[in-house]
Amino acid sequence: MIDTSPCCFVGFDTSNYTTSAAVTVMDKNGLPEVVANVKIPLPVSEGARGLRQSDAVFAHVKNLPEVISQVRAVVRDRGLTVTAVGYSATPRDAEGSYMPCFLPGRVAAEAFAAGANTPIRAFSHQSGHIMAALYSSGAVFEEGFMKNSFLAFHVSGGTTEAVIATPRGDGFDVELVAYSADLHAGQVIDRTGVMMGIPFPCGKEMETLASVYMKNGPVKGLKVCVQNGICHLSGLENQAADLWRKTSDAGQVSAFVLSFIGKTLRRMTEQIQEKIDRPLPVVYGGGVMSNKLVRPMLTAKVPWKCYFAEPAFSADNAAGTSILCAIAYSNQ
Repeated sequence: MIDTSPCCFVGFDTSNYTTSAAVTVMDKNGLPEVVANVKIPLPVSEGARGLRQSDAVFAHVKNLPEVISQVRAVVRDRGLTVTAVGYSATPRDAEGSYMPCFLPGRVAAEAFAAGANTPIRAFSHQSGHIMAALYSSGAVFEEGFMKNSFLAFHVSGGTTEAVIATPRGDGFDVELVAYSADLHAGQVIDRTGVMMGIPFPCGKEMETLASVYMKNGPVKGLKVCVQNGICHLSGLENQAADLWRKTSDAGQVSAFVLSFIGKTLRRMTEQIQEKIDRPLPVVYGGGVMSNKLVRPMLTAKVPWKCYFAEPAFSADNAAGTSILCAIAYSNQ
């Protein structure tokens, strides 16, 4: 008997802080729809500023059975047939890019694909973030968008960089054009938050504290360090620690850190755009870009179009990977 049930595409992503899987279907117009976006955060001890890779790998192994169970339930309840499986194999689209935490995702994806007797494809975590941002912002649905290059930022606890991305049939060709020379934006946020006694990850609570403080106006006098698209954020951590010692005001420190990061990303964007022939649309993804205080700093009075991933698709997730898998299969 020929199986005529609707096809779907499953993605796995095992980043340093979240075990994720997602299911994508293609509508009658050939456009992706994410029907499941399953995420289980990895546990971080109170007062800790992150996880060792060995601990992350172990936590993923513990989480994956539950994640897979939820995915199987979605596929079964919707009467879907798994057509292909994708997974995040590397952090970035660069030679030598590697993190052990992505190995459990690969093992899970290969086992899931073998059980479903389907092909499997590998993508980068970065490409997954870019695609998730394109999807949730609506850019992927705009006519012609996926035929031209755009500027993509990936801003998180493990990455602060921008690439010029050019869509291809199975993902993106990328050219690195900006990055942090030391700490990443998410690292500074979490280190500062933990210093103030905020549970890890700290971004959401710091956003709330900063919002209250900034009702009286924006933070002024910020002196960011960006040259040729390359930023430095280690000094921000030191300044935040000094401000905390002087004021013990968590709202003021949070506002200072988030405003500094927003201004830094704005300056990076401007410097990149100045070096290219024509302004490119900009897509902002990664966990830090779910922050609603940072976004207005990047959109005010700019001649280029800006796209932002929605919060559920900004933080680590496998939705982008499942969409990439669907597009790659459709274009083969």
